[in-house]
Amino acid sequence: MSKVHQSVLMKEVIESFSPCSLRIFIDGTAGAGGHSAALLAAHPEIERLIAIDQDPLALTVAAENLASWSEKVTFVSGNFENLEKFLDQLEISTVDGILLDLGVSSMQLDIAEKGFSFSKEGPLDMRMDPRNPLTAAIVVNTWPQKELERIFRDYGEERHWRAAARAIVQARAEKQILTTQQLVEVLRPVLRFNPAKRIHPCTLVFQALRICVNKELDVVERVIPAAIRRLKKGGRLGIISFHSLEDGIVKNLFRHAASDKWDTRGLAGLFRDKDPEVRLLTRKPLVANDEEVAANPRSRSAKLRVLEKL
Repeated sequence: MSKVHQSVLMKEVIESFSPCSLRIFIDGTAGAGGHSAALLAAHPEIERLIAIDQDPLALTVAAENLASWSEKVTFVSGNFENLEKFLDQLEISTVDGILLDLGVSSMQLDIAEKGFSFSKEGPLDMRMDPRNPLTAAIVVNTWPQKELERIFRDYGEERHWRAAARAIVQARAEKQILTTQQLVEVLRPVLRFNPAKRIHPCTLVFQALRICVNKELDVVERVIPAAIRRLKKGGRLGIISFHSLEDGIVKNLFRHAASDKWDTRGLAGLFRDKDPEVRLLTRKPLVANDEEVAANPRSRSAKLRVLEKL
């Protein structure tokens, strides 16, 4: 790895859980173990920290970085969407806190073989979990143009979604697109640099492919209700997101869990009462300060939302 992974919003995460007594805690996206290490240091009362990650390499790195607390940490290989299954296997009913740091880590971006980065030559893979049978190469080379248009539009919010999909279909008719740089060369003529956004022209298409391959939005929708169910009264859930699609899901599901009304669609405007499950601790998301953004540019887009179980 070319550089050490920096966990984002470290101060904000520690402060969000500081009032809590964390006997059992879940880090659902362990990564290199940065957040777990900070929470273990800040909360000596932790008896068990469950570190989940779907990337075997991340768990190896996390195990090294958390060696000082090895007697407290249980490592689980898998996706946090299976959080309840993992807890059942560990014979744990409820926990005191859960943290999820969504999206791809800088550690993964640094590994060319993962295929996440348009700036590094590597296979078109983009799987966070190598056991996942679907790769970006399969999507790019076999999915119909209409499906490519849909994921570029909906998951990437790419303005030129139709042109990008058309370029890929035309190029693959002559030769398979198997590497990140081959895809960049196909897209370069149709995706123009936008000075206002200050991002690489291929950023949003690569984002869309990554979200599609890893089913990231579906997973977030499923895990939030499960996480709330498994929190003890007074327990807290914190979620860090990195783009508007993820943050929108987190915001809406948090608000629904905190509301005393069910959704009224299809009920002729009738309001049905329900008991709020949680209270929101962040009406607006916590974001990185200027000092952190300067030290770690990836943190610029990070947003932390936190709730507490009632």
